[in-house]
Amino acid sequence: MPESRKDIGPGPLVRLRNDLKNDLLTGLAVVIPLATTLWLSTIVARWAVEFLTSVPKQFNPLQTQNPLLLSFINLMVGLVVPLLGILLIGLAARIAVVKPLVAFGEDSLIRIPLAGTVYKTLKQLLETLLRDNASRFRRVVLVEYPREGIFALAFVTGSAGRSLQPLFPEPMINIFIPTSPNPTTGWYALVAEKDVKTLDIPVDMAFRTIISAGILSPDQKSSAPSEGLYPQGPTISYSPSGGA
Repeated sequence: MPESRKDIGPGPLVRLRNDLKNDLLTGLAVVIPLATTLWLSTIVARWAVEFLTSVPKQFNPLQTQNPLLLSFINLMVGLVVPLLGILLIGLAARIAVVKPLVAFGEDSLIRIPLAGTVYKTLKQLLETLLRDNASRFRRVVLVEYPREGIFALAFVTGSAGRSLQPLFPEPMINIFIPTSPNPTTGWYALVAEKDVKTLDIPVDMAFRTIISAGILSPDQKSSAPSEGLYPQGPTISYSPSGGA
């Protein structure tokens, strides 16, 4: 009888689709804020130059300056003004009085077709990337992936939740399986708690192992992961050589 092989991970086409989707979202998160900043910088710089050149020559000290100096001032204005604007917006968004206005503006933007979807996706992505790892990843686990007999490092990101947990007879958890050596991409999976092995290593050490492609193995002794957040499966520790 042919040996049965059970693939735990997604097929090549599904993984390719996930890779393309992750690359697209990451590219949007980088390009859109950058392009918007450059666009605003250009507008502000042009406005500043047009305003200064419209002032009568006897009252405009920049008219007689070297063109290179004028270009430098133009660049600095274009960079500093948007940066200060972003800082002021961030400061205002944290003030209790302004928060309802910010929430109203976000709700109005989300209702716009396409633009609302892009904004909400980018906001969630940026919030995830900018959040501290300690609050984003609960603990480090080993999971059989991409097939039986092969294990990968993964991070527990939460429990299954009330909408998904009733569909399964055993406790389920959300995990993120990062790629190596670039852990900013990977796959999301919903797995049974009993199918993962909790590692007694901190999140930052797991990141070092993933980024180094296993060259930097986790230490045998490390601080225990946070307890009480989610139920934990069996705990194992790595030896310096990387063996379980």
